[in-house]
Amino acid sequence: MTVGAYEHAGSAARFGETDWSGRELLDRAGGAADWLDALDLPPHMPVPALVATSETALALVIGGAGSGHPIAPLGVRMTAHEIAAVVAAMDSPVLVTQPQYVGLGREVADLTGRRLVPLPDFATTGRALAADPGDVALVLHTSGTSGTPKAVPMPQWRLAARARVNGALCELGPDSLYGGSAPFHHMSGLGNIAVALGVGARVTGIRRFTVEGWRLLGALGATHTSMVPSMLEMLHKAGEMRPAHWRVLQYGGAPIRPDTLRATYEAMPGVRMLNMFGQTEGSPISVLTPEDHREAVAGRPDLLLSVGRAAPGVELRVDRPDEAGVGEVHARADHLFRVDAAGWLHSGDLGRVDPDGYVYLSGRHSDMIIRGGENVHPLEVETVIAAHPHVAEAAVIGTPDERLGQRVVAFVVPAGGEAGRPDPERLRVFTRSRLSGFKVPERWFFVDELPRNANGKVLRRALRADGD
Repeated sequence: MTVGAYEHAGSAARFGETDWSGRELLDRAGGAADWLDALDLPPHMPVPALVATSETALALVIGGAGSGHPIAPLGVRMTAHEIAAVVAAMDSPVLVTQPQYVGLGREVADLTGRRLVPLPDFATTGRALAADPGDVALVLHTSGTSGTPKAVPMPQWRLAARARVNGALCELGPDSLYGGSAPFHHMSGLGNIAVALGVGARVTGIRRFTVEGWRLLGALGATHTSMVPSMLEMLHKAGEMRPAHWRVLQYGGAPIRPDTLRATYEAMPGVRMLNMFGQTEGSPISVLTPEDHREAVAGRPDLLLSVGRAAPGVELRVDRPDEAGVGEVHARADHLFRVDAAGWLHSGDLGRVDPDGYVYLSGRHSDMIIRGGENVHPLEVETVIAAHPHVAEAAVIGTPDERLGQRVVAFVVPAGGEAGRPDPERLRVFTRSRLSGFKVPERWFFVDELPRNANGKVLRRALRADGD
C-alpha cells in the first residue's frame, strides 16, 4: 500500500489524542510487520482482523501490506455469526483483534476454531517496508449476489491506480486532511483512507458517523470526507452545516435531493460535491462531478438521478441491453479489483447510458437491497426471520426511500396455531440479535401466503407493489 504521507514532517495521521508524523506512522507499521512475522503465518495469506478506525488499525494494515501479510479488516458491529461466516471462508489459522473487541473475537474464534491473538502496542522500528506490484495489499469483503461474503483482494498496483484516480477526482493532496467517517472495513472507510495516504494527504477519522463526530472532524480542520445523503440530511436538521475548512464532500449509495444540495451550497458556498458510483469490487466506475452538481442546481435537476459519466480511465459498456437500452453495467480500468479474464468488472447493476454519457441505474440483477450505502441481501434476512418459532416463512424486499436509497421491508406468513400473529417488535428484536441493525426490516406486513409463480418462486415485484 503506497504511503505518501511520510513526506510530512508534521502531523500525518491523527486519531483521538494520537498525532503521528508520516515517519512515525511508518515506524509503527514496521513494528506491526515484525509482530505479524512472529505469528509464523504462511506468506501472502490474508489475516482477518477485528479492528476499528484508529492509529493502531492503520499501522497494522500498512505493516501487513509491506510484509506479505495482507490484513482483512472485519466489521466490529456485526454479530459473531456474521463474522464467523467470513472467517470460516479464509485459510488463516488466526484471528487478530484490538483489545476492546476480544469478547467478540472469542465468540468468533469458538465458532470457527481459529486462534485469537490480541494486538499489542506496536514497537517503533526503522524497518523498511516493501512489496511487489502484484502482491495483495489488503482484502475487503462484500456480499455477493448469493448472499455469501466475498473476499476482494486488492493488489498493490491496482490500489495505487485507484489512489491516482480518486485522489485527482477529490482534489486530494499534501495540503488536504481527509476525515474518514465510514466503518474501517468498508470501501468508503479504509478504501478512502488508503487513497488519501497514497497521494500524500493527511488523515484522521472517527469510528462512526455522528453529529458530534462531524463537529470533531471540523474542529480538526478536515477538508475532505465521504458520506451518504442521509448523513447530510441529519446535519442540516441539526444545524451543523457550516463552512469550516470543508472543500470536497463525496457521497454515494443514493441520489441527493435537489433541496438538500441547494441547502448545502447555501451553508457552504465554496464546497465541491461529487457522487461516485462503485462497489468494493471496484470504484469509481462513474462520477457525477462538482460541475455536474452546479449544473443540476442551475436548472438540470435530472442529472442528480444519474451516477454521472465514466470515471477517468474507465471503459463502460452495457451488456445485453433491452429495447430501452437497459442492461448490466460493465466497466474496465486498472483501478478495478474483481474483473474477468478480459478485465471487465460485472457490476450486477442494471442501467443505461444516455447520449451524453450519463449513467442511469434502474435496478440490480440480484435482489440486493442498498440501504444508506450498505448492502442487504434478502435471503440472509429471510433465513433469520423464518427461524422464529411463530413464523412459517418470510420474504424481504427493498422499497424506495429518498434519504437512504431503499428501506428494508418484510412480508411474514405467521406459523398459525395458538401463537397467532407474531408481535412486530419481538420479531425486530429477534432479528437484531442475529444481524446488523441496517439489515433489520423497518416495516412488517403479515400475509396469508406469499405470491409465487408456477415454479414456486416468490414474486418480489408483487410484494413491492404492496409494500410501497
